[in-house]
Amino acid sequence: MSAPIYLCADIRRIEQAAAEVIPALMERAGLAAADAAARLAPDTSKDILVLAGPGNNGGDAKICAERLRERFFRVTVAQAADPATLPGDKRWALIIDGLFGIGLTKPITGEFARLVDYANQQSCPILALDVPSGIDADTGRVLGHAVRATHTLSFIALKPGLLTLDGPDHCGEIRVAELGLDAGRLVRPSAWLASPELFRRVLRPRPRNFHKGMAGSLAILGGATGMTGAALLAGSAALKLGAGRVYVGLLDQQAPGVDTDALELMLRHPDDALGQELDALVAGPGIGESERAETLVGAALASDIPCVLDADALNLMADNADLRNACARRQADTLLTPHPAEAARLLDTKTADVQSDRVAAARRLSEEFKAHVVLKGNGSVMVARDGHWFINATGNPGMASAGMGDVLAGLLGSLLAQRYTGESALVLGVHLHGAAADELARSGSGPVGLTASELIDPARKLWNAWLRTGCWP
Repeated sequence: MSAPIYLCADIRRIEQAAAEVIPALMERAGLAAADAAARLAPDTSKDILVLAGPGNNGGDAKICAERLRERFFRVTVAQAADPATLPGDKRWALIIDGLFGIGLTKPITGEFARLVDYANQQSCPILALDVPSGIDADTGRVLGHAVRATHTLSFIALKPGLLTLDGPDHCGEIRVAELGLDAGRLVRPSAWLASPELFRRVLRPRPRNFHKGMAGSLAILGGATGMTGAALLAGSAALKLGAGRVYVGLLDQQAPGVDTDALELMLRHPDDALGQELDALVAGPGIGESERAETLVGAALASDIPCVLDADALNLMADNADLRNACARRQADTLLTPHPAEAARLLDTKTADVQSDRVAAARRLSEEFKAHVVLKGNGSVMVARDGHWFINATGNPGMASAGMGDVLAGLLGSLLAQRYTGESALVLGVHLHGAAADELARSGSGPVGLTASELIDPARKLWNAWLRTGCWP
């Protein structure tokens, strides 16, 4: 199964439920940390610096130091409360960050900040215990100063702050030490790391006896003057991810009648596209914010078929109470795909407020609009309409380029047209989108200069591999 994710309050509940275990959790954490540190420290040097804070994280670090000394490592423990223990100039094999764990709620300052800065200036590996000090474990925000670890050993389970916002830039390689606990038995999870394995049972390879009607029909509404490329990108992505028919309703009436790069797309007047017998809709790629666009978004929301709302469709909804109410009343699956600024408009708040707690913002959007939501960004947060939520760890900075959202909208629309549920389509589509970008980066075609259209073919290749194997190949 995919790894569960817990907010700090639930981790505390797990710790309370396991308070009487023997050996105690702190002893288990210290031993797990020592094992991880011993693997990371190079054979050529035995000098390890342990930064120990005042709380439980510091207790874990001190036990780790004791266990490492038993293995003949030369360990220096530095504590801000005792200036004599602060490190001087030395070449360390490894630094272990045990200053602050999940309990940190205020910015790191003073001598603790000096220890964080000292660690970040060193060239050796840094192992963070539970969460890099200075990273909010629930949100991924930097609290004043934050350790930039090369490795993080997360105790019991993953925390959202390791996976979203600034967390991934500070965690390095993440491993989980479960400490001998069955966390899911103690506190049932409601969040998971996105993975095809979550939906192994719903992945459906096609039978030989198959026709295009069984792959579904999709309409994409968008492509206002100067933005037809957005709708065509979405259409191309939908075709190559398996939709049987794709109608592209272009608002720009001067647009060509055929896409020479995707001859299979059926370019239509928007009303004609809406008038087809459809299995799913995508509204928004390049749609603009005209009165005509507003009418089309309203028609999409009034339909009884699964729908993806992206880009300006979301901005129109943010400014129109009737559209917002229509979205919240829908019975069919609705997928919303905002980036942080669009999410802020929908929630009538500031982008900084959305980014300060991405999980909370995505959950609020899902609840208010009765929709499946992906809040895009580093560590995209996905919330299903039933309240389950996920964080996606695929993707790279190359995806910060024009058209990426249009391709994602097309992928999601294609999965809906093929009759995957809204939750399945959301998680699989977002994960696939990022995984395709990672494939391109590994091949040398990114991250710098990566274009949205390049993602479509590797996404198709990965999707077919998932269908063949039932999970990640």
